[in-house]
Order: sequence, then C-alpha cells, then structure tokens
Amino acid sequence: MPLKVLIVRFSSIGDIILTTPVIRCLKTQRPDIELHYLTKSSFRFLLEQNPYIDQLHLLDDSIWQTAQQLRQEKFDLVIDLHHNLRTLTLKTILGVESLSFNKLNWEKWLYVNLKIKALPDVHIVDRYLDTVRSLGVENDNRGLDYFIPYRDVVERDWLPESHQKSYVVYAIGGQHETKKLPLPRMIELCEKIDYPTVLLGGKEDAANGEAIAQAVGAELVYNACGKYNFNQSASLVEQALIVFSHDTGLMHVAAAFKKKVYSIWGNTIPAFGMYPYQTNFVVLENRHLSCRPCSKIGHHKCPKGHFKCMNDLSFNFEIRELKRQRW
Repeated sequence: MPLKVLIVRFSSIGDIILTTPVIRCLKTQRPDIELHYLTKSSFRFLLEQNPYIDQLHLLDDSIWQTAQQLRQEKFDLVIDLHHNLRTLTLKTILGVESLSFNKLNWEKWLYVNLKIKALPDVHIVDRYLDTVRSLGVENDNRGLDYFIPYRDVVERDWLPESHQKSYVVYAIGGQHETKKLPLPRMIELCEKIDYPTVLLGGKEDAANGEAIAQAVGAELVYNACGKYNFNQSASLVEQALIVFSHDTGLMHVAAAFKKKVYSIWGNTIPAFGMYPYQTNFVVLENRHLSCRPCSKIGHHKCPKGHFKCMNDLSFNFEIRELKRQRW
C-alpha cells in the first residue's frame, strides 16, 4: 500500500511556488508516496499542472467542511507547510501523524522589533525541505518548478513589434505598498534599463504601468499590467532576457525559469530567507537604515513617513546582460 500524504499550504503565490521542491523531491525520491496537496481554490492555477501531485484539494471557506471531506481520504501523514490556526484545526480533525514547518515567527519578531538578528542564514526552501528530512528526502538542487498550461503560453507576435525580438520584464506589482518602488522611481529605473521592457502586474498596477509607458516611451515600455492572467505573465517571464522584480510572486517564477533576477527590496529584507532561489540574482536594497525591516510582510505606507528604503535606493549598478545585447 502506498503512503498517503497531504501537503498543506493555503497561500500565497510566492509561498506556494517555494514549496514546489518539496513536492518534486517527495514524489521522485519516495515513489511509494501518493501525494495530495491542499491550497485555497483561488491558487489552483499554480498547481493544477504540476505532474508530481496525484490529487489537488481546494479550500473554499469552511476549514471544518474541508477537513471532514479530507477525512474520507484516510491520509497517513500531513505535511503542514503553512502552520497556523487553521492548519492546526485541520490536523486535529484528521487525527493523523503530521510534520510541521517552523515559521521562525519569534526570530522574525526580534529582527523587526528589536533588530536582533536571530534568523538562520537558510533559504525558506531549505527550511521547507528540512520539514520532510525524516522521510529520507534530500534537496535535489533542481530549484523551483513552474508549469504553464499550453493554453496560457504567450506568443511573441502578441507583443508590440518593438518587443518581439528581445525584452526585459519588470514586475511592478506587490502585495503591499512598502514593497514597491514609488512611481517616479519606477520611471527612473525603466529609463536606466533603456531596453524594451514589458511591465507585469495586476489590474491594480495598470495605471502606474500606463504612467511609466507615457514617461519613458511606448517604443521602450509595453504596459502589460492587467492584460494577462498570472500563467500568461509567467510565460512572458520565461521568455524574458532578464527580470526586475519587487519582493513578489513573479520574482519566484523568474527563479523557477533560472532567469537573472534584479530583486528590489523595500521594508522587507532578503535575510527573511525568500530571495530568488538557485538562480543568478542581484539584490537592490538600502542597507543604511536603522528602521529596516519594519515588518515581516509589509505596510500600506511607510510607518516613518519618509519611505527611504525605496526613495533613497541607489540605482548605481551595472546591467551587464544588456550591454552584451547592444554589442
């Protein structure tokens, strides 16, 4: 009989992508495992094409109802990679053995509130994998996975002619305002890039995208914010020369496709362990502030009012990949 295992990670986009090495390593190194995964229904698109998942389960609203349905599956083991009150409820109802991810919330609190550095210098992916080490699973060092359905593959001729040969992606979105460059600095960055650039983000980023395109010029900047679904945006990332991104989900998509990533950090920090995984990357951050990090997630606006982590971020760096293209 196979060992029936349920992985749980409810949200969000980046966090779910960061669990993909656990999925792959479990399935390839433990062929005796029948692997199930539970996530929110709104994130189904991230995992429904993953060939290492035997069955995908979706959470809508009621954790109680979902748990009662999952009891019928008679799991042998739950791997809790979210580890919050709802997953505790789920594990209690299922009543089976579980392995739970250590979120290091206390260490993060110390860093954010007292600036005491107690966090280990370990990427969150490796910490996810530590959760299943007792199952004999090791890191295969193949990085992150992202699987795009054929229907969402973007053809180059869908883009403006100026961007069909080669382009840079700049993911301008972010879940919180303090994780994004202010609009004038986005414009400044695109002027520095000075290469055909596709702006990616949701509908909420479309107005900023349009302002950037108008300021820099449509021959250089194509505002794709809100025009493509997430998988289509991932397809554009896969075809990009290099990727600029705030601390957001598309940064991890870029890492999955082994793109060179210029990652831009505001109130959050790479030391939290969620920088681009197993790909070439450059960190752009203001390291000269005593107030940073001010949150492990983000804020609607800078608590200090000056937003120096983004306003004073230096753009004094070289984009060597684009120099080679111009030669």
